[in-house]
Amino acid sequence: MAGGGFVADSGNGKNYEGSLTTFVMFTCLVAAMGGLLFGYDLGISGGVTSMEPFLVEFFPSVLAKENNVRDTNAYCKFDSALLTLFTSSLYLAGLIASFVASAVTRSFGRKTSMCFGGCSFLVGAIINGVAVNISMLIIGRLLLGIGVGFANQSVPVYLSEMAPANMRGALNMCFQMAITIGILVANSVNYGTNQIVGGWGWRVSLALAAVPALMMVVGSLFLPDSPNSLLERGHNEKAREMLEKVRGTKNVDSEYQDLVYACEAAKKVNNPWKNILQPKYRPQLMLCTLIPFFQQLTGINVIMFYAPVLFKTIGFGDDASLISSVITGCVNVVATAISIYCVDRFGRRMLFLQGGSQMLICQILTGGLIAWQFGFNGEGDVSKGDANLILTVICLYVAAFAWSWGPLGWLVPSEICPLEIRAAGTAINCSVNMFFTFLIGQFFLSMLCHMKFGLFFFFGGFVLIMTIFIYLFMPETKNVPIEEMNAVWKAHWFWGKYIPDDAVIGGANRGKKCDA
Repeated sequence: MAGGGFVADSGNGKNYEGSLTTFVMFTCLVAAMGGLLFGYDLGISGGVTSMEPFLVEFFPSVLAKENNVRDTNAYCKFDSALLTLFTSSLYLAGLIASFVASAVTRSFGRKTSMCFGGCSFLVGAIINGVAVNISMLIIGRLLLGIGVGFANQSVPVYLSEMAPANMRGALNMCFQMAITIGILVANSVNYGTNQIVGGWGWRVSLALAAVPALMMVVGSLFLPDSPNSLLERGHNEKAREMLEKVRGTKNVDSEYQDLVYACEAAKKVNNPWKNILQPKYRPQLMLCTLIPFFQQLTGINVIMFYAPVLFKTIGFGDDASLISSVITGCVNVVATAISIYCVDRFGRRMLFLQGGSQMLICQILTGGLIAWQFGFNGEGDVSKGDANLILTVICLYVAAFAWSWGPLGWLVPSEICPLEIRAAGTAINCSVNMFFTFLIGQFFLSMLCHMKFGLFFFFGGFVLIMTIFIYLFMPETKNVPIEEMNAVWKAHWFWGKYIPDDAVIGGANRGKKCDA
């Protein structure tokens, strides 16, 4: 059965000279710190919104509903449009910022975008830490969103361009690892600040977002521009010098010529947004749209945004819900490390398919267990053993996401677009991600109230659809140099009809189709 796999010559595409250098390792690790911004916010917002002093200060109606559990079913305890706006407003700002970031990244370089994003996040963190009303909270969140939009647009591209082809997956996943570390740190901070007597611990949680922002700002000042970005802006000599430095060898003629060829093609494109709509870019357009769409419809941000709220809903106490979030955060980090080890050894497709299958099973089990405990009316008590069973299933779900759709949702879109549409492709990926993150963040608590345990079956249905989509339409991109990626599409059973022969660098017959 045709599944769209690809085998290049020797399984590795064109073999360029050079290796992974200490310089590249350092620059990629520094750049990946941009993931801390996204991760810290994902972890911090759900914990803060479960803290009683924070709810007393800004959302007293939610606290009253939570305390009046005898008259409110468990599914609806936290249903508040204003509370979800606090969480989701960041991603609406990130959606808009990603389009601006696309132009900035292309015109001024990747490191400029990273620096600007860090500065915006820093100011937003300070405003949130000293907020005295809802307006200050929302303004701070919007600035955080601008920072996340710029970081998420520029960092994955930078990592893919700096890394050698055979290590691109692992180095790009440093971004996802930074996200998971940010989530874990945030969950731990929330648990600690919740113990502060006086009710101001939530301010510490929000203000400490300034730390990863400062790390990114300072780090970006010392980062070099990627060879691709330098060529894109006309600095050919600097680009070759940088390529020699990142590859650790003077013998970079082959890779440099491919970059120049790609850059010349890109310069003929006046409008990458119009260009990406051409039929020959159909696979990139579809995957840069559908991968982030499916990534959010896994339901993962239900766990990451609202883990403490969700755990309180199913019967955990205040501290227990926060410590359970720390446990899922630890699972997230370990599973991402496994993905870094596996992605360039076993490929993207295998991780996508295995992770999707495991997530589907876990969504069905979670929905079934919650239905068993609370039924349709949301009334019931959860024993310690049953609560721990639900936590275990959720941890297995988080692990599956963390070694598949989590990191690959950023890696694959960043590595499949040729230079002439790369800014548009990554902006689409980021904006679709932010848009559906906003929708999930804004409407999850209301959906939980109305769909009850069926919400988990809803997400499970999308996991099934996206796993089938990957099986049929996602070719393997492991070890293929970015500028040669069109050979993968040309060899694919479905996408090949869209790719003209002259779009394939090095000839149209370098690869061959294979069945999945």
